[in-house]
Amino acid sequence: MKGLILAGGKGTRLRPLTINTPKPVVPVANSPFLLYQIDLMRSGGIGEIILSLSYQPRKIEDLLKDGADYGVWIRYAVEGTPLGTGGAFKNAEEHIDSTTVVFNGDVLTGLELGAVIARHRQRKAVATIVLTPVENPSAYGLVETDADGWIQRFIEKPGPDEITCNTINAGVYVLEPSVLSYMPKGEPYSFERGLFPTLLEHKQPMLAYIMDRYWIDIGTPQKYLEVHRDILAEKFKSKRIPASALERTTLPSSALVDSKSIIDQDVTIRDNVLIENSVIGRNCKIAEGVHIVDSVIWSGNTIDTGARISGSIIGKGCFIGSSAQLRSGVVLGDKTVVTDFSQL
Repeated sequence: MKGLILAGGKGTRLRPLTINTPKPVVPVANSPFLLYQIDLMRSGGIGEIILSLSYQPRKIEDLLKDGADYGVWIRYAVEGTPLGTGGAFKNAEEHIDSTTVVFNGDVLTGLELGAVIARHRQRKAVATIVLTPVENPSAYGLVETDADGWIQRFIEKPGPDEITCNTINAGVYVLEPSVLSYMPKGEPYSFERGLFPTLLEHKQPMLAYIMDRYWIDIGTPQKYLEVHRDILAEKFKSKRIPASALERTTLPSSALVDSKSIIDQDVTIRDNVLIENSVIGRNCKIAEGVHIVDSVIWSGNTIDTGARISGSIIGKGCFIGSSAQLRSGVVLGDKTVVTDFSQL
């Protein structure tokens, strides 16, 4: 089996965080996001992964190289222009000669991938789509199945009288190479609006796997922050998440860091600092009296005396001035300077 990760998006919903950092490698609990997806692929027995790239591909290739450091073999399929989810799969056709697991590049999940693959093979499906239940079905496109789990139809943004289920596409697929014959080459094409409806029209066996594990799309600042809150609350677990905030740093006696927070290496923390429910990247300098609550701070930031940061995301290499206040919802791109006493 092989894996394909659709990692070519520009991450426009996550801007300004993704201007310099491609969305697939934004830090999640201080580890590049793609590593969580690679770990999940490995858990399903997949050792060969194709990364479909388009936006700033060199930065991703330089980080992951051939995958040996992460226990996999990585190939790269780079698109000259974005081709959409299905187009990216077709673009990698020369590498796809066996059953292939496909991940959307912005989904974090605790899915039991081995069980999905086993069910796909047992039921002899040409395509299996992982579904997840949601509380508000009207906000999504729904996937309707029969009692045996075979997909019957797709319902785009249903009205109140059209809601027949609460399951949505979770962005994880198991596909047989035969589906490539239904797809055009070299042009934008969508799994959701192109391939999957076409397979239904041709009466190809399409199976659903309804998951009951953690799942989230990290593609907006709000969801990105929510992911970190979930990680700190242990709703999502991974070997990449440090067990304790206090393993990598020495605190002055007057500083207070709660046990949930994650502090990376080489972080300087001065007197009377308070850090609660937050993630701090490496090489940050946090001056006296700073309070950081419910926030994600990327690497290389300097936060000056008495600053207050709450519910915010700060990119790389920023300077937050003395007594500045950043309130809930603030998102700063790399190298932002916030002057003393500013209120955002």
